[in-house]
Amino acid sequence: MLYMLLCYNNQDEVMGWTQAQDDAVMGRLSVVHDRLIAEGKMGPSGRLSATTTAKTLVKTDAPFVVDGPFAETKEQFLGFYVLDVADMDEALDIARELGVANPGGAYEVRPMRLYLPGAIAAG
Repeated sequence: MLYMLLCYNNQDEVMGWTQAQDDAVMGRLSVVHDRLIAEGKMGPSGRLSATTTAKTLVKTDAPFVVDGPFAETKEQFLGFYVLDVADMDEALDIARELGVANPGGAYEVRPMRLYLPGAIAAG
């Protein structure tokens, strides 16, 4: 089953890490990433640029674009993982393991469905 693991953290803190701090966190995360890839459980993942680079299309009768993220919060959406695991418990175990490697913030875990444009679903 597919799960989306959404990564939230304090953008100012994360973007303020020195290169050495960032390398240390990424090194710890790589240990988990490498294992998940070897087990065939990790799909695409990504780290987002700062929210200052974002644009949001607000969907109304007259759509408009604003600078920045949709919601103003203390923690920002900074990245994601797609996991292919047995169930929510396994996805949460992985989130906990990643949480040990990456300080602060939160992981939101949600079941997801794969959308393949143009594909015809069986059944």
